[in-house]
Amino acid sequence: MKKDILEKGAIVQRDRETYAIAPHIPGGITDTATLRKICDVADRYGVKELKLTSAQRIALMGVKEEDLDAIWSDLDQQPGAAIGLCVRSVKICPGTTWCKRGVQDSVALGLKIDTIYHAMKLPNKMKMGISGCMVNCAETLLKDIGVVGTPKGWRIYVGGNAGARPRIGEVFTDTAPDDDEVLAVVARIVAYYKGSGSEQRLGRIVEQMGIEAFRQAILGT
Repeated sequence: MKKDILEKGAIVQRDRETYAIAPHIPGGITDTATLRKICDVADRYGVKELKLTSAQRIALMGVKEEDLDAIWSDLDQQPGAAIGLCVRSVKICPGTTWCKRGVQDSVALGLKIDTIYHAMKLPNKMKMGISGCMVNCAETLLKDIGVVGTPKGWRIYVGGNAGARPRIGEVFTDTAPDDDEVLAVVARIVAYYKGSGSEQRLGRIVEQMGIEAFRQAILGT
């Protein structure tokens, strides 16, 4: 029976014969040339279906194992980290770039976070979300680390996840409207998680420690 092929970003499908792959599209933001290339490659290799994923990617479904290398070569794109113990995705809303409700630039901050963390190896999977306002269109409170724009700056949440045992993230700290300040806080959270010695999702650690102790361990406040 076939299994996922981590090094090729390939997830075995229900038929146990074909795979799904998803090129990395940071924040779900792309251009027409990239979309045309994906469609051309899908047609060339008889890909059965394209799927818009919850992680803001375009998945190619029903790919034959023997075509994986050629498809990745033709796409000339980095695989999206859809499997493995790593930062899986950084979900980003339109923020002040397009949305009339945005109060902070989630796209600029989210793309910086994506560049730093996408596919980073960690003790367990991690997801991040960046929303430009409290409407939370990036489902920020269901992410291990979530950042939400407020009229005064950014609010950082920790410990959220979906899955079989969903958990709402808890408020970790507020920052000024300064990307570098947010990046510094996120870096400290990730560094703590990497050195925690635990292989649980971040939310389980927060749950066991309590948010106050978790905040004290990272920020000293």
